Amino acid sequence: MTDLQLLTVGRVSVDLYAEQGGVSMTEVTSFAKSIGGTSTNVAVAAARFGHRVATLTKVGDDQFGRYVRQALEHTFGVDSRYVQTHPTLKTPLAFAERLPPEEPSIIFYREPSAPDIDIVPEDVDREVVEDVEILWIPASRFHAEPSASTVRTFLDWRQRRAHTILDLDWRPMFWDSETQAREAIEPMLERVTIAVGNRTECEIAIGVGDPDEAADELLDRGLEAAIVKMGGDGVLVATADGVRERIAPFPVEVVCGLGAGDAFGGALCHGILSGWDLVDSVRYGNAAGAIVAARVMCADDMPTADEVDSFLAERS
Repeated sequence: MTDLQLLTVGRVSVDLYAEQGGVSMTEVTSFAKSIGGTSTNVAVAAARFGHRVATLTKVGDDQFGRYVRQALEHTFGVDSRYVQTHPTLKTPLAFAERLPPEEPSIIFYREPSAPDIDIVPEDVDREVVEDVEILWIPASRFHAEPSASTVRTFLDWRQRRAHTILDLDWRPMFWDSETQAREAIEPMLERVTIAVGNRTECEIAIGVGDPDEAADELLDRGLEAAIVKMGGDGVLVATADGVRERIAPFPVEVVCGLGAGDAFGGALCHGILSGWDLVDSVRYGNAAGAIVAARVMCADDMPTADEVDSFLAERS
């Protein structure tokens, strides 16, 4: 049995956030440094709630790679035992331009490839993949080899055990086309228990963007639950046992939209690990996401349970 409650699998980068908001990258003069990547941010978010969390990824044998490992362990409380080191590839960089604040653009430096694409099954203990309470996988893992085959091996080991969560995570820069993405992602839905994605991500994965129709399509694949994010319209939760509810959003003044979805994911995991029902877990995720949307950073600004509880109390 593993001592971990959550294992995320995916990319990591050193993130550099423009400190000047609302201007183009050509006008930015300074940056704030942190770590990032969808699965990494979800791990950080869940660790903030006190859970035993690790992330599986790879960094370069360089100063940025050493910074990632140090930040995970000593700043964010994420177990780095499965952060492997690639001998030749560099740790990726990601520059965030806060223009517009709601949908910032990201400039990725992952050439000629990123170390996290090179994860292999031997990088993690099989028992951890099989036994951890939540395995969180972003769909972008399937865009390149050997990452795609490695994650399919993990799903073979896992045998659709609850809770195996697929974050539909659409990143167009990683794919040659939407068709290529759908062909890679759609078959994975029959091997996980929960899918989480926004309307665009559902459209990419299954060809349906309408929230209710998408939820129906996802549940038809044998999922226990489908969670469809609808932006300003909230989140639709649908389960195989008949629950279907739209959870209202929490309006905030957006400072930087990056990381809000990852905060949602970490808080969702917190609710599941705490034994809450899925509707309450999603509502908590909405609150966490709203808090981060009103802040600048991703990992550094993930909220604590006290912050989310206070946020919800003020709006009750």
